Parts: sequence; structure tokens; C-alpha cells
Amino acid sequence: MTTVPAQNGNEEVVVFRRFNRLYTRMIGALQEGLLDSHYSLTEARVLYELAHGRVTAKEIAEELGLDPGYLSRILRRFEDTGLLKKTASAKDARQIQLFLTAKGKTAFNELDRRSDKQAANLLSQLTPSKREVLLRSMSEIERALSPDSSAAPYVLRQHRPGDMGWVVSRHGILYAQEYGWDEHFEALVARIVADFILQYEPKRERCWIAERNGDRLGCIFLVKHPEQSDTAKLRLLLVEPSARGIGLGKALVNECIQFARTAGYKKMTLWTQNILTAAHHIYQQAGFRLVREEPHHSFGVDLIGQTWELEL
Repeated sequence: MTTVPAQNGNEEVVVFRRFNRLYTRMIGALQEGLLDSHYSLTEARVLYELAHGRVTAKEIAEELGLDPGYLSRILRRFEDTGLLKKTASAKDARQIQLFLTAKGKTAFNELDRRSDKQAANLLSQLTPSKREVLLRSMSEIERALSPDSSAAPYVLRQHRPGDMGWVVSRHGILYAQEYGWDEHFEALVARIVADFILQYEPKRERCWIAERNGDRLGCIFLVKHPEQSDTAKLRLLLVEPSARGIGLGKALVNECIQFARTAGYKKMTLWTQNILTAAHHIYQQAGFRLVREEPHHSFGVDLIGQTWELEL
């Protein structure tokens, strides 16, 4: 099999465009008549907007990103074929409002029925597990591309199955990308989370996962010190790049501190590296103080390890 290399060498762009080609072919978006109808994909979308409350050409053009002249030709065709009627707005006679006629509503309902049938047929060809993966992935794509998805509030929750794999993976990926650390750091994180699960004491230990619309944004762990019963260790603070700057790191650390006090610990400690300056700022704001530094070579790079402590 011969492959054509991407002109810009960007594998992410290749994956994105490959998915678009697959999906448009599957739903028949490239056919002259969508869903074996007389309407193109754009015309079908205009019918959809008219059927769901868009009553001016300006609203439809803005929603679909259509050229006003192109949209005007589509609306004129709908009017000529009896699908659309225009009336002057009761509030402003200069503004024209658009409404589907009974014939227009029938045309839309038939397209809607065919679209439902097409979707049902595609889903029926998948096993239940593949169908679940597909629908979950579609929801994630929708959230990722939604312009206001980052404005939604996040929640801090306890861990559940699947979270630990994410913690290990994201630590490995982000620290490799941002600091050049090798796979030995990922191995360390894997050991930490494995010990947490195998030796978990709910009354004295906790993991928090920050989540928004089903997307994990960050994490933090509080575990008992192996040698000092009155001391807790803060571990594995991580905030996704997309969630930085909203105070999430501070919220995760404060949650840890509050739990540590409730659990009866007298002191908290953590080990970090001198290059993680954003985390240092969070620790300082929370009242931690730097008590020790020591150079070392770990994760493929030269570092200066730091121990921070907080009296509770």
C-alpha cells in the first residue's frame, strides 16, 4: 500500500483530515442530494435552522457561516417552491422574518426521519462496545470544539476506575513535552498510583480528579507518610494546559490541606523540582515553606529536588 505524505509533515492534521473524509463519505455529504433527497447538505442545514427557530436571514447566515448572497439564493428557491414564506416583523417592518410553510415542514420532517434512519442503521452495524466508544468520542469531540466549553465550571471528585491510567499517561506525556523527562518519570508515577490503590486508607488518604463536562482537567493525591504517622504527603499535582490560569491548581492544593486537617495530620510535606516554578507559587500561597534542596540526576535530566513542608 502506498501512502501520500502530508505536505506540512503534521501528523495531527493528517488524522483530522482523514476523519473528516471518512465521516463525510459515510453520511453522504458529498452526494448531490443529501439522504436521497433533492436538497444539498447546505440546503438541509438551512431547513433545520428554519425549523428550529431561526427567523431571519442574518441569524441563519451567522449560525452557519454562510455568504449572505449564497443564502439569499437558497431562500429564494425555497420560496419559489412553496417551502418558505416571508413576513415583515411586527416590531420592525424593515426586518423580514422567515417561516416554513406546511410543505416546508413536511420536507424537513422527511429529511429528519431519513437522517434518524441513517444514524440508526450505522449504529446497528456496531457491537455494543464499539457503539459506546463511538458515542462517547462524539460527545468529547463536540465538547472540545464547542466555543464556550472552557467556561463551564469544574468539579473535584474522588477517583474511580480508569482514572489511574489517565494519571500515569498524562504525567508521562506532559512532563516529556514540557521538561524533556524520559519514561522513568512515568514509571515512578505508575508505582505511586499502584501503591495508592493497593494500600488505600480512605480515612487518611485521598485522590481528587478535577473534571469538566466529562473531561479530566487535573489531579492531586494525599497519602500518609510511610515513616511519620502525623505527616501527610502531597503528591502528583497536575493541571492540564487547557485548564491553567483558572485557579485549579490552587483549588486542588487547598482541598488536600483541608482534608489533611480533618484527617488529623499535624504536618504536610511534598517533594518537587526547582524548575516547577508555577507549582512553587501555589505551594507558597498555601503556606508551604522550602526546607531542603538537593541536586540529582533523574528522568534523564539534571535536577534540583526540593522538599517543602506545611505545619497544620
